[in-house]
Amino acid sequence: MPHPLSRLSVLLASLIPVLFAACGKSQEAKHLPPPPVSVITIAPADVPSVYEAVGQTAGYREIEVRARVEGILLKRTYTEGKPVKEGQLLFQIDPAPYRAALDQARGVQAQSRAQLEKARLDKERIIPLYKENAVSKKDYDDAFAAFDTATANLDSANAKLQEAQINLDYTNVVAPIAGMASKINVSEGSLVAPTANGGLLTTIAQLDPLYANFSFSEADQLGLQRAEKEGRVIMPKSRNFEVELQLADGSLYATRGHVDFADSKVDPATGTIRARAIVPNPDGLLLPGQFVRVRIHGVTMKGAILVPQRSVVQQQADKVVLTVNSKNVVEPRPVELGATHGNSYVVTRGLKAGDRVIVDGVLKAKPGSPVSIAPAQSAASAPATR
Repeated sequence: MPHPLSRLSVLLASLIPVLFAACGKSQEAKHLPPPPVSVITIAPADVPSVYEAVGQTAGYREIEVRARVEGILLKRTYTEGKPVKEGQLLFQIDPAPYRAALDQARGVQAQSRAQLEKARLDKERIIPLYKENAVSKKDYDDAFAAFDTATANLDSANAKLQEAQINLDYTNVVAPIAGMASKINVSEGSLVAPTANGGLLTTIAQLDPLYANFSFSEADQLGLQRAEKEGRVIMPKSRNFEVELQLADGSLYATRGHVDFADSKVDPATGTIRARAIVPNPDGLLLPGQFVRVRIHGVTMKGAILVPQRSVVQQQADKVVLTVNSKNVVEPRPVELGATHGNSYVVTRGLKAGDRVIVDGVLKAKPGSPVSIAPAQSAASAPATR
């Protein structure tokens, strides 16, 4: 049977290599180099600011095409949903009754013209007779009165003839403007009349240019006014705000417009202010009723602090960036973020000029631990490009 001291010696001999290995690993861990990170030095810069709002397009002019005379709608002469030209024939109302009325008005005009000619001759004959006392003063006055009456009757007949011609012309319903015609509101063969309920035939929307209606909150307006007063933003000259539209598929409409209207009152139901942009639409790519994101350009932020989006980490409810102090030790810094600018955030609170922010190697950096500095891949102060 082995002696107990011998067994102890064997046990100690087996533990010595393990203890030396553990000590080696501990020493190795202590001498690991600091992880490399890339940092940027915060340098405030003037950068453009973009305000976004949800909007909806609308026709520059939307015209209701209505019947201006009563009658049976005989036919439609345009294609629904297609462009029409100004003055193009759209509908025809039965012209027969109005053509008959025009002929009747011409007959009345001819009678009135003949009566006027007779009254003129009677007046010219009675003037010399009256001078010779061959006729009475009453006959003289009656001749002049008959001439004036015949003149008035002819004027009335001319007006009736003109009215009959206008009504006949109204049986051809033409497009008052060029634009996109909608579907027909009544079918052929229906009785139409110039009334609120029975006169609407179709609508035409002018598509070039096009409106984009949107709204912004009262708080946004007050914040912008305060920032301008404090010199934190620069407004465009003459308040000429450029506008671009982002479509439903995420693409940007190629042609920019400008804001042409902002209401002078706040909607009490929503707390928002209505506004409108006008956008060129020469190819008709935009249609009324489309939902778009309206991006308003023109405001410049003075001394803005930008950080790349990849440098911002979420810690519970806070947004945090990791900074490096003068001893190259990591310090977390809670920040408040404003609008996005390309691939960067605008920092409204939490950073100042000269701070060094980690942009690459964020996952390796531990708060309170040293890091080694490597060249940054991008600059936070450089304006982002699209």
